[in-house]
Amino acid sequence: MSKKGILIHNAKIFTEKNTFRGSLRIENEVIAEIFKGEVPENVLQHNTVIDASDLWLLPGVIDTHVHFREPGLTQKADIYSESRAAVAGGVTSFIDMPNTIPQTTTLALWEEKCKLASDKSVANYAFYLGATNENREEIKNADPKKIPGLKLFLGASTGNMQVDDKAFLQWLFAESPLMLMAHCEDFSIIQRNIETYSAQFGDNIPVENHPLIRSAEACYRSTATAVELAMRYNTRLHIAHVSTAHELALFDANKPLADKKITAEGCVHYLWFDNRDYEKLGARIKCNPAIKTEADKKALIQALTNNRLDTVATDHAPHLLLEKEGGCLQAASGLPLIQHSLPAMLELARNGAFSVEKVIEKMCYAPATMLKINKRGFVRKGYFADLVLVNPSYPWTVSKENVISKCGWSPFEGQEFHARITHTFVNGQLVFENGIINESRKGEALHFNE
Repeated sequence: MSKKGILIHNAKIFTEKNTFRGSLRIENEVIAEIFKGEVPENVLQHNTVIDASDLWLLPGVIDTHVHFREPGLTQKADIYSESRAAVAGGVTSFIDMPNTIPQTTTLALWEEKCKLASDKSVANYAFYLGATNENREEIKNADPKKIPGLKLFLGASTGNMQVDDKAFLQWLFAESPLMLMAHCEDFSIIQRNIETYSAQFGDNIPVENHPLIRSAEACYRSTATAVELAMRYNTRLHIAHVSTAHELALFDANKPLADKKITAEGCVHYLWFDNRDYEKLGARIKCNPAIKTEADKKALIQALTNNRLDTVATDHAPHLLLEKEGGCLQAASGLPLIQHSLPAMLELARNGAFSVEKVIEKMCYAPATMLKINKRGFVRKGYFADLVLVNPSYPWTVSKENVISKCGWSPFEGQEFHARITHTFVNGQLVFENGIINESRKGEALHFNE
């Protein structure tokens, strides 16, 4: 007799309402049944059973901020390699940024990226459109059911993606059919700081000065401007990668997420590292915005608990190690994080920073709620079976040998984590099992606002 589906048996199941010992049956792409307690004998007989007695069952992580570097920068990463790293880390869906080569600033280029992902990605996918001073018509014609947002660089950026035309900015905040996702750093402040530190050090400014150049003031000034515009025009605004304590005062901790017009993103590296880590890791943790002080890190951790920060993403941004050489003005900015984001967040929870439930809320439920992602992000009957099994007590150490990202390194090398991803399901398919990746089925495009 052929087996009807997959039964994940006797796991500790996390849902948004409660946590319980139970079992879950997958049939085709969806969660068909959830059992509390005993499972009928005929269900055990007619399904392929995975014994999950020592495991946690979570919804798959939805990473709403990644740079998979394809097209144009595939020497360091591509959709195939980074989607493999994603599922190994329990990430079942990702949303990729537009600053590739060419930049994703037209709908035709956006379609090309979707085609690449449909052929290559083992995780589910979506892509932001990028704003420039010139692409108003492309933005007007964007479909909010397929494109989750418009990436807006308010400050220094790659290529021509800094939007500084005041009339166009006003139109974006007043009329954009897409959520605005803003990178906020004030370029004039950064330039002034570069001049100050160049006078002291010349061209080779030591990397520990990076958070003083891309300063808390630069972040706050730009974020405050974006929030003021959004309040004026009633804009749907999401602030990317919040890195300072000062910015947190700009966000509402009291409204339910579904009711917020202005939301804020935390990132794993700002919750884990602080400026003391530059001494050991140097440019390996250089990123934009910069990793800042221990006080900032503690405030960001608290902001997850009190809901001033709404989601946690990675800003996964791989570079080759040779590109990470040099000081503030030479070394590339960005860290590869997606394979280790869930283990790192669970390690922080283990150490008392916040609860496991808060990790799942911010990495799974909140991205799905914020972007109105169709039938993903929750352990619910009838939803897509994007699921992760985690052994919470299986210590392992990050090393070059177990890094999957194409760049071949991780800022977490040498770090012991206690939670290990054992199984990852994407659309009901077991794509990762104890280190083995199944590439026979590809992920699907995410749908929004349905």
